Amino acid sequence: MARFASFAQFYPFYLNEHSDVRSRRLHFAGSVLVIVSIVLAASTGRLAWLWLAPVGGYGCAWVGHFFFEKNRPATFSHPFYSLAGDWVMFWDILRGRVSIR
Repeated sequence: MARFASFAQFYPFYLNEHSDVRSRRLHFAGSVLVIVSIVLAASTGRLAWLWLAPVGGYGCAWVGHFFFEKNRPATFSHPFYSLAGDWVMFWDILRGRVSIR
């Protein structure tokens, strides 16, 4: 297991673990599901929507890893950096810095 002294060191590794565009698309979709579930829970007052956040977020991401990347999700070895990486990559996709085409 690689050790990283900072998130700046981890993020290039994280991006390399997401080299397949289908995996990046699934990660993006999972992040959208997390946002939607939180907005639905907040706007309706029904906390039951929150179950969709981890199921949708991790479910989409792990399908990408197991079926397309053929690697083990970084969540298992670097949970905090991996969570941060999900959101940085999401933002980078929105800004066009990481491609999903």
